[in-house]
Amino acid sequence: MTELNIKIEELIENKAEDFKIAKVIKSEIQEYLGSLDTLFDQSRGKDFFVKHTYKIDGFIKVIYKYLLRKHFGSYMPMSTSIPITIIALGSYGREQLCIYSDIDIMLLYDPTSGYNLTPIMEEFMTLSWDSGLKLGSRAHDIKQIHNAALEDVTIKTSFLESRMIYGSKHLWFKYQSVLNKLRDFEQKAFVLEKLEEHTQRLKKYPLVMQPNIKDGYGGMRESNMLFWMVNITFGVHNTKELSGVLFSDDEYKKYRIALEFIFQVRNALHLSAKKKLDSVTFDILPDISTKLGFVDTIRFTKERQCMEKLFKSLHTIHGFTKLMIKKVTRRYLFDPKNYSVIYQRRIAPNLYLCNNTLYTSMHTKPKKLNHFLKELLELPNYIQYFDISYVTYAYKTIMPSKVNNTTKVLIKNLLQKENLFPFIDLLFKSGLLVEIIPIFKTIINQPQFDGYHKHPVDIHSIKTLYHIQNIQDEFVKKMYEKQTYTQKYMINLVALFHDVGKGRGKDHHIVGQHLFRRFAKFLGINDVETNKVATLIRYHNMMTKIATTEDIYSQKTILAFTGLIPSKELLEMLFIITYADISSVDSKLYKSSTSALLKELYLHTISAYDNVELLSVSTRRANKENAIKNHKSFQALKVSQQKKILQIESNQLFLKYKALDIIKIALKAMEVQNYYFHVSNKGQLQIRITREVPLNLGYLLGKLQFLNISSMGIYKLFEEKKFFEINFDEHLEDDDLSFVEQIIEDSFDMGKTIKLAKPTIKPEEISVDCDHTEELARLSINTKDQKGLFSFVAQIFDQFGIEIHSAKIQSNKGRVNDMLLISKNGHFCKNKKKIIEQLSSVSHD
Repeated sequence: MTELNIKIEELIENKAEDFKIAKVIKSEIQEYLGSLDTLFDQSRGKDFFVKHTYKIDGFIKVIYKYLLRKHFGSYMPMSTSIPITIIALGSYGREQLCIYSDIDIMLLYDPTSGYNLTPIMEEFMTLSWDSGLKLGSRAHDIKQIHNAALEDVTIKTSFLESRMIYGSKHLWFKYQSVLNKLRDFEQKAFVLEKLEEHTQRLKKYPLVMQPNIKDGYGGMRESNMLFWMVNITFGVHNTKELSGVLFSDDEYKKYRIALEFIFQVRNALHLSAKKKLDSVTFDILPDISTKLGFVDTIRFTKERQCMEKLFKSLHTIHGFTKLMIKKVTRRYLFDPKNYSVIYQRRIAPNLYLCNNTLYTSMHTKPKKLNHFLKELLELPNYIQYFDISYVTYAYKTIMPSKVNNTTKVLIKNLLQKENLFPFIDLLFKSGLLVEIIPIFKTIINQPQFDGYHKHPVDIHSIKTLYHIQNIQDEFVKKMYEKQTYTQKYMINLVALFHDVGKGRGKDHHIVGQHLFRRFAKFLGINDVETNKVATLIRYHNMMTKIATTEDIYSQKTILAFTGLIPSKELLEMLFIITYADISSVDSKLYKSSTSALLKELYLHTISAYDNVELLSVSTRRANKENAIKNHKSFQALKVSQQKKILQIESNQLFLKYKALDIIKIALKAMEVQNYYFHVSNKGQLQIRITREVPLNLGYLLGKLQFLNISSMGIYKLFEEKKFFEINFDEHLEDDDLSFVEQIIEDSFDMGKTIKLAKPTIKPEEISVDCDHTEELARLSINTKDQKGLFSFVAQIFDQFGIEIHSAKIQSNKGRVNDMLLISKNGHFCKNKKKIIEQLSSVSHD
């Protein structure tokens, strides 16, 4: 700052105006900001924060000192005599100022008749902004501080983090006196409000694959929360001061190492993004991994190494702060009148069960592993959650040097608990999971960069187990409830181990089943159960794959599936696993369209186990026709209407829909003169069209390309009439439905065209099967997900006069896997070479 001060002195001597002063300071600030990459190479974490904080302090001091010189000239008093103090708040006050963080300050003043303070403070803010310092400021009379803090808990919190930058020390000491009184004022109300705020924040920002390291799970805000609690309660200005009182030196050291890495990541985020960014996103991860010194190895990419260390650090911070906050705040939460209630909830020495949550004393002595496992086995089956006090107790379990046969039996018995989730969750949070199930070591903190999974592998696996025991879908729930105790045990094992093979460089389905077989042999699980569980681990996502990408009405598809899943028992178990696996990604992902496809696949497959002949199209149509004939709605119709229904050309309509649905579709078609459509917006958008006149399908899909299609069916009825059903995977605002309806209306104008961008499709990404069935050919496209891709395909098909019978659209991990069934009307198979050339970006010439 010396050179800057000299430059300003020269400008003052030359009586320069404020804007020239601001220009010089701004130039210095920009030069400094341009050097931050170099500073980061030297100091990455807390040291970087401190150096950056003090540098900004320096610029603020320069501006303020200049203004004092300007206003007082040669008669300037000492700064401590002028009743203004510049105070840093928030991250700036904590000395955790990141590059693009808000620079929050408070101008504290004490109105005195001898000083005209207002012009100084106003000009300070103006000159700061003109100099490039984007200050977030507030000004407070010292007499207003107490009332201001009472108005808003956020203001009170910011005051707790105050740090003097420059100005009157006399005023600062007065302010400290006010703060001391504030700390003691209504402590319980403050603590309760901050705890609720903290709870809601963690719900909003859980641990996900692109974590928010400021406000989320294990982030900097959790560290701040601990500081606020100890500051209010003990009056300390640094959490470390409570080492030996609240926590051990070793516990604090592990916590600070983890927090230091989070500081480094945050600084790297701001430097790489060149803006304020709180979440580690996939697009920024390669750059910050390099900045943090990670390099690719033979086994792991630098991105994986970076994320594993990040997840480990977040877990460490969350576990430490949660426990310490519990220790600090329990004095505010506990009511001595509850002693009798606590005694009634005692289920064993130092164990208390309340609201299905198990608590223990913070001073409970740890047990050896076998005794601890026996304790878990003796606990009631309805326990749903373990309090942090018990998690900490579990963490201190005394581990043996070698696992004996007794331990193996205890682990096996624990895995047989029907409500396994809370126990596995306990072992995970306490760090014991990898101790008793070593094959989990590779997937602990392992990231998933596929764009589909939202959580690391370990959390995803445990969430799958959670959804097994908290099934929301009624069809799946009834199926689960009728499973035997042994079957539920095996389902839990599949849920827990289904992704255990990930991260080992090979197909995780195959690796996973081998790992499980070895572990099962180690524990002494019998061969029958081992084989069933291993089979389901091997094919745990096969049901989803077939339901969403294959023709589930094809006999060939169903027979191939039964070859992989050879019994009804395994099929039902796989269905339940599939539900939980999908739900663990996102509870809303198991939506109506997905559940309907899975249920349809399940029903077709069940019939195949009893009689393969039932899979033939003609047999299944005949069965559905009989169901229609026996339906009272059909029997009430005229003979001519009945004949039309039974003469519907499309076999697929009979395979897909229930008897009553087919009757309703047919009756509506009989009424249609030109066309009829219905738009449903319950859950996901659905469009149903019955038409006699031609439909410009390419135009319709092109105009709707802003929506993602999940499936589409086109069915020939009778008298040149067709029925269309298009399902989308999203819900529209009701105000937008009129827009969609207008597009449908316009799509009956065959003269309308729409210009679509040609997507990039390679010839090898297209496959054609002209012998799919007697009536249908099949075209599959597996390529990069691109906007308007299916609309483009439909437009090409329109040009060749090709009739799409049905379509299944699947998008996953940035790629689409579209399957189209095409009517064999003579236009497709004979022109397949030309069609592939039109679709692909590379000619076959």
